[in-house]
Amino acid sequence: MRLQHLWLADFRNYPHLDLELPAGTSLFVGSNGEGKTNLLEAVFYLATMTSFRVNTVDSLIRSGTGASEAVVRGEMVSEQREILFEAALRSTGRSQFQVNRQRVRRRELLGLVPVSVFMPDDLVLLKGGPGERRRFLDDALGQIDPRLDVVRSDMENILRQRNALLRQSGGQLSSDVAVTLDVWDDKFADVGERLAGARRDLVANLHARAETAYESIAIEATPVDLSYESTWSPGGLSEALSHLRREDLRRGVTTVGPHRDDLSVVLDGRPARTHASQGEQRSLALALRLAVHRELEEATGQSPLLLLDDVFSELDPNRSRGVLSALQSEQTLLTTAGALPPDIDYSARFRVTGGRIVREV
Repeated sequence: MRLQHLWLADFRNYPHLDLELPAGTSLFVGSNGEGKTNLLEAVFYLATMTSFRVNTVDSLIRSGTGASEAVVRGEMVSEQREILFEAALRSTGRSQFQVNRQRVRRRELLGLVPVSVFMPDDLVLLKGGPGERRRFLDDALGQIDPRLDVVRSDMENILRQRNALLRQSGGQLSSDVAVTLDVWDDKFADVGERLAGARRDLVANLHARAETAYESIAIEATPVDLSYESTWSPGGLSEALSHLRREDLRRGVTTVGPHRDDLSVVLDGRPARTHASQGEQRSLALALRLAVHRELEEATGQSPLLLLDDVFSELDPNRSRGVLSALQSEQTLLTTAGALPPDIDYSARFRVTGGRIVREV
């Protein structure tokens, strides 16, 4: 499925946009701050009902104009069939999303348009905390199987309820608190085990793909090891919750579970977070994204829409050529503020200036 037409109204710095897009690669060229990343963000929102940059809708609505709503519309085409996606993002009240004029929920949307996004900020996958890597895995799982996005959401809701009970207990395990904790523990163990199991399976599938992708990007064969790290898995989550109940009561927070797990990334036998160079980390981050791209492609039977946000700015020519050879998709939207690899092949080139986009070639 590819995006053939995009309309924006009051989204980020775009008052209005009416853009036709071809198949193949479209280049969006412009200085920093002109709206290139905003464009990719709008496309990503159409496919996932979320932003890859912020968690609040308010940030997506054009500021300084009094606008209370942003609209994103996209016409997708798949096997000669056109599908209209529409999002109304509201600062007050509930935002709405429609597919062919029918309202849908996020769980019904995910997977319809597989999308892969690559950004300079992807370094946070290696240098950031465990939460960044958990989000990376969960975002991929949601597109591969939308039911797992529901499991993640259920786990987060149960976790909030359990933590609220722990705080309200004042550290005391009364009979009422014990009975209620038993209920939340059973629910948390159920969804937590399912989510963690899905994450482990995904990491196992990504392992070989990431190593192959890294070799393509870095132009050298280097062992890459991925593993899912959990301190509770040997005895199960239910046993761990029971064992740490007193500690959880004392601290007023759930200290064990999938919300504390991590993805371990090892390059050539050493932890990539602390021992890999900046160039190696950047190549590894791209390899992880590319591995998910391939996994999405296989799981959905579709070529995911590729969104590349200035990915060549920090890469040397050899690594840039490696990325180009590894990335293949029916449609790619690529932004840049600087030079591009000389052998890049594209269908259209656009100039982005202050929330306006003009086709040059």
